[in-house]
Amino acid sequence: MLLKPWEQLPPVLQNDAVRPYYEHLKGRKCALFCKRLLDVVGAALGVVICSPIYLVLAIAIKLDSKGPVFFKQIRVGQYGKEFKIYKFRTMVADAQALGAQVTTGHDPRVTRVGRRIRDFRLDEFSQFINVLKGDMTFVGTRPEVPRYVAQYSDEMMATLLLRPGLTGAASIAFKDENSMLSEDEDPEKAYVEKILPIKMKINLDYTKDFRLGLDFKLIWETVLCVFK
Repeated sequence: MLLKPWEQLPPVLQNDAVRPYYEHLKGRKCALFCKRLLDVVGAALGVVICSPIYLVLAIAIKLDSKGPVFFKQIRVGQYGKEFKIYKFRTMVADAQALGAQVTTGHDPRVTRVGRRIRDFRLDEFSQFINVLKGDMTFVGTRPEVPRYVAQYSDEMMATLLLRPGLTGAASIAFKDENSMLSEDEDPEKAYVEKILPIKMKINLDYTKDFRLGLDFKLIWETVLCVFK
């Protein structure tokens, strides 16, 4: 089932601000089915094709610093359900205990190899696993940590109707987010007060306008961003 009946949604999503978004998505059943089908096929191919890259990254990470190859963090997904997101580790072990939830451009917690991995967004490739598991999709709202979701307005909750994405319009618009945050004395406060509201407006526009053609467009724009 790609979209739950309204009465089965978590109470926090059953509000008047979310309803118009739900009605739009309910009329896109075929597109939602195709979206999930493409996710499964694309992620399976991605894991197979990227296997050599996974091996190289794993070796480089282990040689560069102590700690696990993967960084796992609790994020909020579809319908507010929490899940563990997988990323190749780009920071020192236990980085979350040493600083803010957000990362700046000159964050000292980022390792030497990790900085190169981030430059090419290679840390995100492991999330093909999350897509296969059904936690995520290729295009959608980037999943946030619970403490930020707790600050969502009623309307922002509409973004939780769909699975969170590997990339999306907001991700492309804020591709230099780390550099932007490095200019602020309190990066986490700046993220919550300045960046998150704008990103959520973009994410709501995507949810309101969801269609497969838009997904393909955003995937292409993401590829261009990475190569640039």
